[in-house]
Amino acid sequence: MMTTISTTLNLASPAAGATSHSDNSLSSQISQLTSQITKLTQQLKDVAAGEGSADQKKEKQELLQAQIKMLQAQLAQLQRQQAEQANKKNSTQAAPQVGVNNPTDGKKIDIYI
Repeated sequence: MMTTISTTLNLASPAAGATSHSDNSLSSQISQLTSQITKLTQQLKDVAAGEGSADQKKEKQELLQAQIKMLQAQLAQLQRQQAEQANKKNSTQAAPQVGVNNPTDGKKIDIYI
């Protein structure tokens, strides 16, 4: 008896250099991937207790492990993007503002009364 393992994978990766994803979108994608990894991990545990020959179980386990590795790689990529966005956001907020309220050394006005 051959058992088919069916899993939906969202393998669409963002375009290189695209910054149109917001933090919420990345967070939701990360959450979905984490959920999928958890489900596949549970399926992997269930294979050992399931029916079938040792060869069938081994084949199912290898398939599930390959899917988990692929999802983990995608998860790591999204987490890196999220960290890069957070760093960009923090670096732009931390940059000193130059202007009227924050004069530079060369643009100070001395007023004597």
